[in-house]
Amino acid sequence: MIQFSLKCDRDHRFDSWFQSADAFDTLHGKGLVTCAVCGSSTVDKAMMAPRVSKGQAKPLSTPATAAEQALADLRRRIEAESDYVGSDFAREARRIHEGEAEARSIHGEARADEARALIEDGVSVVPLPFLMTRKAH
Repeated sequence: MIQFSLKCDRDHRFDSWFQSADAFDTLHGKGLVTCAVCGSSTVDKAMMAPRVSKGQAKPLSTPATAAEQALADLRRRIEAESDYVGSDFAREARRIHEGEAEARSIHGEARADEARALIEDGVSVVPLPFLMTRKAH
C-alpha cells in the first residue's frame, strides 16, 4: 500500500491510499481518482514530505486525523442507515424518485454518465468521498 497526497483543479488537498504506484497510475489514467471534497476528476499528485516512523506504527484501520475519523464515522452511518443496492444504484434511485419503489436512503455505485443523468433529471444524489465495501447480494 502507498499513500499519496493529492490536489484537484479547485485546489482541494487530500490523501488517499493505493495498492501500488502502478495502481494509482492505472486508476488516474481511467479518470477514476476523484477529489474527496468536490468530486472533481482532475486530480494530480501534490508535493508531500516523507514520513519517518518513530516507534510502533499505527494499524492502517485506525484513523490518523480528525478528518479521517469524520470520514470513518460518515461511512459507518451511511452503511447503517441506508440500503446497499450495488451497481443498480442509478436504476433504483430513479425508481424511488419516480415513486415506483419505496422511498428510502440507498447507496451503491454509478458510472459518471449515470450520475450526471440523475442530477440533470432532478434526482437528488451525492458522491461519497470513499469507495463503499461491496456486499454480496
